[in-house]
Amino acid sequence: MPVIRRDLVADSAPNAQDTGRTEEPGGTMTFFEHLTELRKRIIYSLYAIAIGTFIGVYLSKYFIAWINKPMLKALADAHLDPKLIYTHPAGALNLVLTIGVYLGIVLASPIVLYQIWLFVAPALYKHERGAITGFMFSTVVLFLGGIAFGYFVTLPYLLHFLVNPGPLFGLGRDVVPMTSVNEYFDLILLVLLGMGLMFELPVLIFFLSLFGIVTPQFLWRNARYAIAIISVVAAIVTPTPDATTMLVFMAPMIGLYFLGIAVSAVVTRRRERRIAAPAEAR
Repeated sequence: MPVIRRDLVADSAPNAQDTGRTEEPGGTMTFFEHLTELRKRIIYSLYAIAIGTFIGVYLSKYFIAWINKPMLKALADAHLDPKLIYTHPAGALNLVLTIGVYLGIVLASPIVLYQIWLFVAPALYKHERGAITGFMFSTVVLFLGGIAFGYFVTLPYLLHFLVNPGPLFGLGRDVVPMTSVNEYFDLILLVLLGMGLMFELPVLIFFLSLFGIVTPQFLWRNARYAIAIISVVAAIVTPTPDATTMLVFMAPMIGLYFLGIAVSAVVTRRRERRIAAPAEAR
């Protein structure tokens, strides 16, 4: 009767801790197959951006009217001529093309994100796919929330000050703004992108908590230092010296910081449960 070695049987048996992972082994492509797949996803993304740019150039006239509205209102409220100018012969064309490119990137972003997902997803396990999906959704929602806050809340305060500097600097009514539409678009882009990135603070805290770099206790203990740093950042980012506009920048950042503490608490609790589960099983 043959003798069966128990150590060989034990080695051949599947590890109970790896059972969940062997169900979905992830991608098995070679290095060159990965490069080919990456090239395909990049080409599809560029096609999407090019098509989106054509559509964006067509829609730019409506978008220009939308972004000009806060400035025209601020000029009218200041009893000034509500008009924007361009100082270069190709200024209007340059504005249309620039806005078309930005709109094209925005319109193509769902397709670009989907191409990134198609490239990354085969190498992920089921629970990792769910986490990445939630992360991408949260990132987009927070960024759009920051842009909306910047357009509807921050810009009115900012533009009201910029077209009415007389009370602060003692300028007379003979000093009036002659605003270039191209420079105004640069200001709009700076404010909206800045607010969109500021609203990504909970996502940053999520990653730091995921890798154990910060904890909710650490964030809570150092809240006063964080508020001080936020004040300095708001003072630098705010293009005007008045305190009201700086407070408008600070308020959402402080709120997002405390939202990040709640996110960190959830992430840390789940991370501790995952670490404790194998120890309890043993």
